[in-house]
Amino acid sequence: MTTSDGGDLDLAVRRVYEEPEEDDGARVLVDRLWPRGVSKERARLDAWPKELAPSDELRRWMHADPDGRYDEFARRYRRELEGDAAVSALANVRDLAEHGPVALLTAARDVDHSHVPVLLTALRES
Repeated sequence: MTTSDGGDLDLAVRRVYEEPEEDDGARVLVDRLWPRGVSKERARLDAWPKELAPSDELRRWMHADPDGRYDEFARRYRRELEGDAAVSALANVRDLAEHGPVALLTAARDVDHSHVPVLLTALRES
């Protein structure tokens, strides 16, 4: 399990392909697309706020040149997280994390160079 210091928030980042653990708490999928090969039963999700994932357009743009576009991707994604639906979804995840552990789940292979670090930063800010 990869954990992240979320300030007072009890957040962990895990790949959705890993087996659920007892200490996961609320399990929140933070990807827009459903992960291949994972059943909904196996994922054991408590929430799937698609508004927290990058738009399809931004995701495709990033995948064309992940190394050269990451900084600009992060800037554009932060702007997307300022939309009303994303702000509401961020508040819901923060609320979950204030009441117990939350495992943010992603299918990303390279979590450190995905949208997840940007999302964690947004969740830490209130």
